[in-house]
Amino acid sequence: MHDFQFKNNELYCEKIKVREIANKVGTPLYLYSHHTLVDHFTKIKKAFAPVNPMICFAMKANGNLAVLKTLLNEGAGVDIVSQGELLKALKLKADPKKIVFASVGKTEEEIALAIKTGILFFNVESVPELEEINRVAQKMNKKTQAALRVNPDVEAATHHFITTGTLKNKFGIDLKSTYDILKSQKKYPHVKISGLHIHIGSQLTTNEPFIKAIKKIVEFISSLKNEGIDIEYLDIGGGMGIIYKDEKPQTAQEYADSILPILKRTSLKIIMEPGRFIVGNAGIFVTKVLYIKDNGYKKFIIVDGAMNDLIRPSLYHAYHEIVPLKKAEVDTGTFDVVGPVCESGDFFAKDRVLPKVIQGDFLAIMSAGAYGYVMSSNYNVRCRAPEVMVHGNKYAVVKDRETYQDLMRGEHIPEFLK
Repeated sequence: MHDFQFKNNELYCEKIKVREIANKVGTPLYLYSHHTLVDHFTKIKKAFAPVNPMICFAMKANGNLAVLKTLLNEGAGVDIVSQGELLKALKLKADPKKIVFASVGKTEEEIALAIKTGILFFNVESVPELEEINRVAQKMNKKTQAALRVNPDVEAATHHFITTGTLKNKFGIDLKSTYDILKSQKKYPHVKISGLHIHIGSQLTTNEPFIKAIKKIVEFISSLKNEGIDIEYLDIGGGMGIIYKDEKPQTAQEYADSILPILKRTSLKIIMEPGRFIVGNAGIFVTKVLYIKDNGYKKFIIVDGAMNDLIRPSLYHAYHEIVPLKKAEVDTGTFDVVGPVCESGDFFAKDRVLPKVIQGDFLAIMSAGAYGYVMSSNYNVRCRAPEVMVHGNKYAVVKDRETYQDLMRGEHIPEFLK
């Protein structure tokens, strides 16, 4: 469930008409529900309470400071993948011992800052990366912690761009190499390998791949224990899917019920990294109709938002429900919903049956809270949209709309062109 609902044929976010915000802030814009964020985080927390996991929000899904602060206030940790995300978390005084650092390509600068900060551990993706972390820690005269990201070679039914748990992908370390690293841990005196980590993909709507991967890793940990190799943490990653169209994803409780029996047997400290499940349906993208075009072959609704604002439909052919802010009773035609960017790939929907809209109407593109603003760009020299958060009957702009001055900041004309 989420807090974007129609009341008297008007779309509301919590207790405020979305149209009022669109009129005052302008479009396009991203809009987030504070209550939905808290509710989805709480659902995971309650479902997994028997193992008391550290729930580290996957910041790559949505890096807005207000979104992150909302979740930190609820006790969340943070799963980061870059120095920028680390700096944002530190700006909000996130507990370093509740920060885990993923990414297949960490730089020396990123590693050094994370060690200096005292994060819980790095999720290590390869032997060369482990060697580099050890070298940097030695240079700093520090000791840090790591978890090895294991690639369990489990196929997940999702878009091939967001499946990460097979050996065809760039992520993680195979089981044999993981075993070899653990047996030779003395080679890395400045890194304590204290955990194992898995993450098999994103937008997974069934529990089978999770069960298969977790069983595989738990059996592996059991075999390690028999050889005197102790593991303290098991990080089971994220990946829980949400409803975009007609998916029937498992609830947090259903997911917990399926894997808690496995996790309880381990007596390990459990870490989770949900992202999309928390923020996906906690946000929408609001755009205004500029023109209705009929070329005799197709009809187009041309809006002021574009692929640079929300790239998921163009990149993944992802489905997002699209609704007018004022509810209409009947569908009137089939349209492509497209933006102003000079690419044929600039679309939000193809051949979508929609109610009648006219120039100046607003549309809500639903389920846009995850991988929306964070993947936006300035293509065609377009300013990125503002982000707004609603809390009950109040709202605040939590990220300003960019200006053209922002876009040109840092650019210089060299002397030889003057």
